[in-house]
Amino acid sequence: MQDVTVVRTSVQPPYAAHLRVYEPLAAYPEPDRARWQAYAAEHGPDAGQAGQPVAAAVLEEQREALAGLASRTPRALPERESGRAYLRVVDGVLYVCPWATRLRSWQALDELRAGAPVALLDTALPPAARSAAEAERERWRAEHPDARPWILTSRWEVPVRWFLPFGDEDRCFVPAGGPPAPPGGEAPEGGGAGAAGERGGRPAALFYLVPMAQARRRVARAYRALREALPDGELARGAEQVGRWLEEFHPRSLVELDYGGLVHLLGPERLLADRSAGELEEGLRALGAGDAAGALRVYGELTVRWRRVLALRHAN
Repeated sequence: MQDVTVVRTSVQPPYAAHLRVYEPLAAYPEPDRARWQAYAAEHGPDAGQAGQPVAAAVLEEQREALAGLASRTPRALPERESGRAYLRVVDGVLYVCPWATRLRSWQALDELRAGAPVALLDTALPPAARSAAEAERERWRAEHPDARPWILTSRWEVPVRWFLPFGDEDRCFVPAGGPPAPPGGEAPEGGGAGAAGERGGRPAALFYLVPMAQARRRVARAYRALREALPDGELARGAEQVGRWLEEFHPRSLVELDYGGLVHLLGPERLLADRSAGELEEGLRALGAGDAAGALRVYGELTVRWRRVLALRHAN
């Protein structure tokens, strides 16, 4: 027998944040409901309570995606829709967030086509492969006119508009290998060093989680205030976009903002100090009190900070 060298690799999630909606199992029509119920019985929940992240499952999704990219023939999207989902259990209720990999791949293809140089795009995905994917999308859309993704993804930053559904009290930072901090609280003592990495097999996570009704109220309130004071502002348009997306889902769903792989980019000190949702709330309160200058100052500081993170994508 020939000697075999075993190589162990560590897959780190990409520097991307995710906005997710988990719908209660009862919201899914048959046969999807029975399928997700069987899936949950086989796999168990990714998070058994509100203060637990789904970071390990995100890493598993990334590994599965990388395995697909390693195939010999370049594919613009998976051949079949994923049968996987993120599962949360809160107060004894099962919530399901389907990966919907094919649908999200079509969206990613649009983003790639809009932002990548043509030469790079043609090398990564030949024109024939892209044309075939686009034709298949049109056929799929005709069969699924009401389809929408349960997951939105942003690379290298968290868009400021994504903080609108949340408050600082909804924030939960989980150090790597350590117990979760209470919602809105600091990480436990000693959870700083290495918190953005992975210790004891459990990655770090920073996320916000709220009921759908609360998320919709916050976004609607923000949109009204922004439309009256700054109708042509970027955040007003963003509030409208987020609000329309949330309206597509069951009213008893959960909404989650997950910093995802950005925890590895930001590092433990910046994560502990980050209070973006609370700062945006502060700016909106100032706007409601008639302090437009104060609101613009808060929004400007928040935007500049995240643009500095976004600029790291060009770092060597």
